[in-house]
Amino acid sequence: MIPRRLFTVLALPALLGACGKSTPGADGGTPGEIRFSVLSTESAQNMQAYWAPILADMQRKTGLKITPYFSSNYTLLIEAMRFRKTDAGWFSNRSGLEAVRRANAEVFARTFDPTGVDGYRSVLIVPAKSSITLDKVLRCDRTLTLGMGDVLSTSGTLAPMTYLFGPKGVDLAKCFKLVRSGANHETNLFAVANGQLDVATNNTTAMLLNREKGRHEADEVRVIWESPMLPEDPIIWRKDLDPAVKEKLRQFFLTYGQGDTPDAVRERSYLNKVKIGGFKPADNNHLLPVREMEATAQWLEAKQGGDAAKIAAAKQNLDAITAERMTLEARTRAPAAAQ
Repeated sequence: MIPRRLFTVLALPALLGACGKSTPGADGGTPGEIRFSVLSTESAQNMQAYWAPILADMQRKTGLKITPYFSSNYTLLIEAMRFRKTDAGWFSNRSGLEAVRRANAEVFARTFDPTGVDGYRSVLIVPAKSSITLDKVLRCDRTLTLGMGDVLSTSGTLAPMTYLFGPKGVDLAKCFKLVRSGANHETNLFAVANGQLDVATNNTTAMLLNREKGRHEADEVRVIWESPMLPEDPIIWRKDLDPAVKEKLRQFFLTYGQGDTPDAVRERSYLNKVKIGGFKPADNNHLLPVREMEATAQWLEAKQGGDAAKIAAAKQNLDAITAERMTLEARTRAPAAAQ
């Protein structure tokens, strides 16, 4: 098992301070070492415990030294890969898209849900005993407090802006008494359950995970809105990794938890703790639905601004991405979210 001392939560100043310093190995790290990042959708301590046996198996099966990094800060994980301080990682879709754009990264696998449902949904939650409805939220009378996720969170920010607030023309700053942004899903859940926030974003996977852990907070909130189905999360690596290392990682992810052997059953038990059923092959096309969501949000924002040129440019960009998605779906005969 990987020693506990390897589990380190990165601090942004320390990370950026290290950027530009030379490190051994052709890929910027120690030869034979993979620095794997994990997005902490709840406390880093919990995520370390969940991922420890998975990463230990990764080290044993690939023969590579696996050094993990955990953070709930989406930008930090992108910048870590951009500055070659990490080599691969589990990202959300929106942060994964930014890693592809800014960190010379690419998608090589994606998760799938253990229930067999391919995708998850963004939700809005309110206290279970409150009388708050979606109509009340959209009344925008500045009487409610709102908790949003990280700006690069797919379900915590992008989905509710694309599918709910944007189409309704809601300006969050003018709609709510207070808007608190940047929290992870667990923090938002606890804040609503404990009466610190009136409404907050979350997602169906995080809600299920907390309920299965026996957290009473999951029963003290109720859902008042759900988004359309969102794609599962991507697994990403740097494009410039050694091809032999890439193949070791690819084989690990695509075979982990598969089959009926005792080892596979054990591996699935580890994955189930983070609500992952296993991994399927993927490429950057997996991010097409998120690109379309992003373009939709930009178009809606342009419409609110009223600048005809910006509206036309945003619509042209959206139409091009939509056409790309439809072409992909026609070729693969599968929803883009399942790519």
